[in-house]
Amino acid sequence: MRIASRFGVLIAGLWAGILVCIGAIAAPAAFATLARPDAGRFVNRLFEQDAYLSLGAAVILFAIERQRGRDATGAGTGSVFGANLMLLLGALFCTVAGYFAVQPMMEAARAGQGSLSFGALHGISAGFFVLKGLLVLALAWRLTGISRTATTS
Repeated sequence: MRIASRFGVLIAGLWAGILVCIGAIAAPAAFATLARPDAGRFVNRLFEQDAYLSLGAAVILFAIERQRGRDATGAGTGSVFGANLMLLLGALFCTVAGYFAVQPMMEAARAGQGSLSFGALHGISAGFFVLKGLLVLALAWRLTGISRTATTS
């Protein structure tokens, strides 16, 4: 299981790094250098790619964490539904809610439809993205600690 643990650390770390790069570097740089409509299209494409990448990373990490949970339960040292799995499911929820639910509502608001304004929906979407980033960072941090203890024993 050591290889899977290290692979999980790698996936979580890359996922966290990508989220930080999108939120702290790419999106602000786009709005600083491009015309607002062009920047909006560019950033929308970034978030689309992030959503699908997040789904893929979550599926891989879910499989690894489920196996780790089963192993811990079999050894009598843990449970199948641990903190890492909760962080992962929270990040997955933020992805689905933030991109696949709120994004279509933002397009409708931009066209003058819906009960919430584009700005309100943008704030909700940004909140989900920030929360997802924090959850993935926490997961990567926790997995790094688990990986260290697995290799020292």
